[in-house]
Amino acid sequence: MDKAVAQVFFTIIFKFMFIGEYSHTIDEKGRLAVPVKFRGDLSKGAVVTRGLDNCLFIYPQKDWEALADKLSKLPISKANTRAFARLMLAGAMDCDIDRQGRIVLPDYLRKYALIKKKAVVAGLYNRLEIWDEAAWNKYKEGTEKRGSEIAEALDDLGV
Repeated sequence: MDKAVAQVFFTIIFKFMFIGEYSHTIDEKGRLAVPVKFRGDLSKGAVVTRGLDNCLFIYPQKDWEALADKLSKLPISKANTRAFARLMLAGAMDCDIDRQGRIVLPDYLRKYALIKKKAVVAGLYNRLEIWDEAAWNKYKEGTEKRGSEIAEALDDLGV
């Protein structure tokens, strides 16, 4: 495959996929620079909310709407489904990218994720995760040590 064809192929394949890991600094106003390669996918609107493992999730508007729709259909009679819907929906906030490519992370979300000054933006296919840099490094180190064990467990799922 020549270089031009490969470039077009990867542009199509990765256009709608968040991947990679980027370190950024949170400024005094709680703003975070979104990596340039992700800005286009978030330019039509995005939502930031509490994530799992004490990080934040950022979804493009269309993916957020699909997730919120699924959450709204969960049975409210079950405590765990109510709790999960509250975690995701009650903490959510629309976020717009400013002219410098930044979004504001509300104080209550930064406190939830224990994000101080240094943050990591991790692309995970249809969402971004925002982590405190120290917490990310600790989590990543532990996961890397258990990589083989995790892979074996996923084998049952056909991965």
